[in-house]
Amino acid sequence: MKSFITILMLFFFGLHFCKAQDSTVTLSPTMFDKDDEEIFISAMDGWLFKEGNDTSWAKKDIDIAGWKKLKPAELSAKYADKNGKAEGWFRIKIKLDTTFENKPFGFRYSTWAATDFYIDGNLIASFGNTGKNGTPFQEFSPFNKFPVSVNLKPGNKYTIALHFVDYVAPLTPLRLKSEDIGLRRLLMLTGPDYNTAFLRGMEENNFYFGIWISVSFVLSLLFWLLSIQNPFEKSLRLIAIYSTIFTLQILFGNLGLTRGSYVVNMIYNYAGNIMASLAIPLIPFILANIFKRKVSKTLKIVLITCLLASIVGLFLPTFILSSSCYCISIAVSIYYIISSWKSLKGAQWAIVAGLLFSMLSGTLLFAMILFYDNSFFPHALLYVTGYYLSLPLGMLVYVAMRFKEIIKEVEANAQQVLSLSEEKKEQALNQQKILQTEVTRQTAEIRTTLDNLKSTQAQLIQSEKMASLGELTAGIAHEIQNPLNFVNNFSEVNKELIDELKTELATGNQQQAIEIADDIKENEEKINHHGKRADAIVKGMLQHSRSSSGQKEPTDINALCDEYLRLSYHGMRAKDKNFNADFKTDFDETIGKIDIVPQDIGRVLLNLYNNAFYAVSEKKKQAGENYEPTVSISTKHVSSPSGAGGVIISVRDNGNGIPQNIVDKIFQPFFTTKPTGEGTGLGLSLSYDIIKAHGGEIKVESKEDEGTTFIIQLTV
Repeated sequence: MKSFITILMLFFFGLHFCKAQDSTVTLSPTMFDKDDEEIFISAMDGWLFKEGNDTSWAKKDIDIAGWKKLKPAELSAKYADKNGKAEGWFRIKIKLDTTFENKPFGFRYSTWAATDFYIDGNLIASFGNTGKNGTPFQEFSPFNKFPVSVNLKPGNKYTIALHFVDYVAPLTPLRLKSEDIGLRRLLMLTGPDYNTAFLRGMEENNFYFGIWISVSFVLSLLFWLLSIQNPFEKSLRLIAIYSTIFTLQILFGNLGLTRGSYVVNMIYNYAGNIMASLAIPLIPFILANIFKRKVSKTLKIVLITCLLASIVGLFLPTFILSSSCYCISIAVSIYYIISSWKSLKGAQWAIVAGLLFSMLSGTLLFAMILFYDNSFFPHALLYVTGYYLSLPLGMLVYVAMRFKEIIKEVEANAQQVLSLSEEKKEQALNQQKILQTEVTRQTAEIRTTLDNLKSTQAQLIQSEKMASLGELTAGIAHEIQNPLNFVNNFSEVNKELIDELKTELATGNQQQAIEIADDIKENEEKINHHGKRADAIVKGMLQHSRSSSGQKEPTDINALCDEYLRLSYHGMRAKDKNFNADFKTDFDETIGKIDIVPQDIGRVLLNLYNNAFYAVSEKKKQAGENYEPTVSISTKHVSSPSGAGGVIISVRDNGNGIPQNIVDKIFQPFFTTKPTGEGTGLGLSLSYDIIKAHGGEIKVESKEDEGTTFIIQLTV
């Protein structure tokens, strides 16, 4: 009795098992994905699996004892052998319900594994090469492949067999290559409108990718141009770096979905993920800079550690480390936003809006992926577009609004400067009136000088030098006062001497009268000398303030340097017959002609040469015969990494040099190292303005007792 019951139970169990093994999956049009016209058969129940490569298992009716239930979507690397190869057979029975109405169908395959596809024992297609009959294995590229058309009758049953060969990926995470795209795509039934939907989807993908990469590239280029033009705006540089990395992330991420072998696609994916690992930790630094928040040393270490850890995490079997590091960076960004919320204003809100919208799009995208089980979901590309472009566009709006704010700040500062300039103008005009009243009582030559001074002051006002006019006028008055005092004093003395001369002539004392006349002559010479001093000061001031109207023209800079060198030397010789010095030239003949105002640059060169010859002349008086005064002039053509060229002109003397405590003052108006009466202090100031007007730079290098070198750099 017990044996009978046991046999009966085994019979019913075996019957149930056989039914389970021979179960047929019924397909209906309602299973089609609305957008892609696909049914993911690989993810359905009813599949049987057996490891091995016996081609007889492709037959319609075979013994399925020993086969186990396993969906293709559940296959993993644990089924691979020690060589990393996973090979086996999948079988399933399907039936199309009568609602299909004899429409054309196809089977589509979209994964890296090689597969032989059979229906009722007949080979329909081979995707890749499974290596049967001793042929080498060849993986199948799953991208942009159209389905294989088949003729299936509604109501009929069909046995589908798949010979499956795949290998474990050579890069982490160590899983089957097909798992990257998803084994649920191992076999899909496509509807009659699939090709149209597929092509439409490809066009849509290409359209959105074109938008993503074009917008990102243009924004990146724009940010770099703005950063180069505004080198002191650190936030622009950070935004430019972020946008460049983000553009590369989009590029590599999308190339990894469309091109090449598995290894090439993995390299693209790793490159895209590395770019993401670099971009996300940059966001807190950008926010801190824009919000004017200081990033602590500890926080910098944390963010840099996250950056490195997220890159390392890409090569681990799990992405938990990289995901955690991303979350830390985003958490720091959210902290900056929340803690700065009350103080945010203007352009800063654009960055906040862009980041929040990007995070919202990313969150919705992730949720929809989970909700739709990694399949296509409605408006997916719009979510991706929001995630990709929200922050870059927010940065663009920030930059635009920030520049508008900067312009308003500049206008406000300009208005304030204008107000101060008006006050200084009033002060200058008052000082001018006082000075004019005082000088009017002097000689006609001094009155003419004052008229020239008034004209010069008007030019300074027209050239927007109002802010410095008060200081300039005060300096002029101070410099002129000294020679005027001499003129007044010797004039008073001459007046008294003339009265004495009359007295002596009246008494017939001719010898005494002659001596008094000699004194008067000597005083007149001193009056003349100090009058010329005042004239030189005023003329130098006029030259300093005069706006050059000359036009730039191609000029041989070597010939110009040589011409003014000889002019200066002979001028010094004309003043002092005993003056003698050696001068050396080293001209770069590759320079050719450059665009300059030759009269202005000649004025600068002449001033530098005169100073150099003066310096060696003074040292000669002190050092004696053992000293050889030498002035050297050299030109050199230079180039920069950006492609712009330049010319460097160096004027060096071996004089006494300039003390370090006054080197920074030598370009100031009226500052001179020469004794009183020998220099006005306007030559170097004028030279500085001329070089700046040419877009160049003038510098000085000096060591006491060794000499001085003036370096002019002009951009050509």
